[in-house]
Amino acid sequence: MDKEYVGFATLPNQLHRKSVKKGFDFTLMVAGESGLGKSTLIDSLFLTDLYKDRTLLDAQARVPQTLAIERRAVELEEGGVRVKLTVVDTPGFGDAVDNADCWGSIVDYIDQQFEQFFRDESGLNRKNITDGRVHCCLYFLSPFGHGLRPLDVAFLRAVQHKVNIVPVIGRADVLTPREVGIMKEKIRQQLEENAISIYQFPDCDSDEDEDFKAQDAELKGSIPFAVVGSNDIVRETKGKAFRGRTYPWGAVEVENPAHCDFLRLRTMLVRTHMQDLKEVTQEMHYENYRARCIQSLTRVGARDRSSRMKLSRQSATELPLLPLAETDTEKLIREKDEELRRMQEMLQKMHDQIKQSQGEQSDTL
Repeated sequence: MDKEYVGFATLPNQLHRKSVKKGFDFTLMVAGESGLGKSTLIDSLFLTDLYKDRTLLDAQARVPQTLAIERRAVELEEGGVRVKLTVVDTPGFGDAVDNADCWGSIVDYIDQQFEQFFRDESGLNRKNITDGRVHCCLYFLSPFGHGLRPLDVAFLRAVQHKVNIVPVIGRADVLTPREVGIMKEKIRQQLEENAISIYQFPDCDSDEDEDFKAQDAELKGSIPFAVVGSNDIVRETKGKAFRGRTYPWGAVEVENPAHCDFLRLRTMLVRTHMQDLKEVTQEMHYENYRARCIQSLTRVGARDRSSRMKLSRQSATELPLLPLAETDTEKLIREKDEELRRMQEMLQKMHDQIKQSQGEQSDTL
């Protein structure tokens, strides 16, 4: 056995085993107007049937419908790896006649998840914290318009600093390849003009292989992803079977990169960038929320102390002072001051005793 070998090279294997045993959590939000294939795409991405119990409403029934927040959770397992997937859907978004501030419920939901995580993280039992924060938002854009609508711009501005946004063009099979390219360029231009921040892919490390760098460049160039979803199996006369959609003019293969960006979206979302989406949520979006909370609590505490000092300066004839409730922070500070004062008195007594004993010794000499 090599005497130079210590064994810490097995640390990645230990982390891998621990992570696999614990499992992974991932929360995905889908937003956009009705009829763009959001539910179908989610089922296609994760090979699930999350929406089997949903009843489709006709156009007349959707008009009075208000925006709702629906959470659907499913546990997936592949190759011994378990993922608890939570999909947050927003039915009713953009369906009203007046859509002013219709995204308020979505923003509130994202903040509520941050607040719950902040409370759990600040509590006593932090071992089994459930992470319900939204790690990614797939925002569906209509293929029938000319880029971003005012509603799209308003929504993206409202959530851009709270969640990782990945824009997708739904039902892209209604567009020709040339129209897809034009629309993608138009959307990218509008995002830049409106100063809207979307999820930014991390730069590749210099030691990555060329195949990974090429794949990463392809994914970055595909934003916004033009997608088609389907779980239907199509069989051609030659015996070939694939998931897709059939039309009088031909068939669309969902997992064919020449037909749509479905495969690229799944690669980014599941195989290459899922962990990075979670890290950006933790290190940027949640930390921003946490910093705002701490600043707010600090300002409230400072105002309380200032008001107490003002009240204490008033004379008893002007305003009879009533006993004020003491906050936990002020009580802790007062106890520390008392303890420090007692220690200083004790040190002073010891110092006096030492001087006195030294004086007595000099007298005897």
